[in-house]
Amino acid sequence: MARFMSEFWWFGLKQAWACIFGGLLLFAILVTSFYYPENAALARYDFLFLWALAIQFFLLAFKLETCNEAKIILLFHIVGTVMELFKTHVGSWVYPEENIIRLMGVPLFSGFMYSAVGSYFARVWRSFDFRFDHYPPYYVTALLGTAIYINFFSHHFVLDVRYGLFAVTALIFGRCWIYFSVKQGRYRMPILLAMFLGAFFIWIAENIATFGNIWLYPSQNGGWQLVPTSKLGAWFLLMIISGVLLTLIQKPEAEAH
Repeated sequence: MARFMSEFWWFGLKQAWACIFGGLLLFAILVTSFYYPENAALARYDFLFLWALAIQFFLLAFKLETCNEAKIILLFHIVGTVMELFKTHVGSWVYPEENIIRLMGVPLFSGFMYSAVGSYFARVWRSFDFRFDHYPPYYVTALLGTAIYINFFSHHFVLDVRYGLFAVTALIFGRCWIYFSVKQGRYRMPILLAMFLGAFFIWIAENIATFGNIWLYPSQNGGWQLVPTSKLGAWFLLMIISGVLLTLIQKPEAEAH
């Protein structure tokens, strides 16, 4: 029991450390939703953009983040911003406040919310020393990730194939295990379970962000309500894309037995 409690404690600390970028961003979102001056010279969204840049600069300046991790964050920012431009255009969600630092109506800080996912992935990989069993070939995961990303756009015009993508994902990753270290022991988990847990906690963060009035779904225009659990599926698929993007830089290594 003593070892379990110790490992659980260190697991939580490492997870919190991996979430530092997203955690600080969510903190600013919540604080500014309650206390930001109405007539401030700097719009709230623009402040959040500068806040995210400051976090990034701090982590790099004090060597709390590697250059490779910064590359991953930039890549996630670009991929996420493209998706934001499209999704807001078709009305999937809206940003209710005005600001200056925006592109085609989308505040540029929004890309940092995807960057937070990339930052978490990169940091948790390094902190827990991830290794894998039966990790699929890169070309297979790249094709799957590309199909998922295309479906995020195409389902607005043609058949939504997400359930087929769930099935293919289960087929590709069904035999894959992720191995990780905490403090004293080495543990393993089915990678599909790990990705679902990641999606669940992103869904919680999404509820916090929408509660902070950062963006709103159509169902929330009359007042905040819980984000539908159906969004868990979208976040699960986004976890697949995230893993594919990360493996562009961080190659999966097999666990030694």
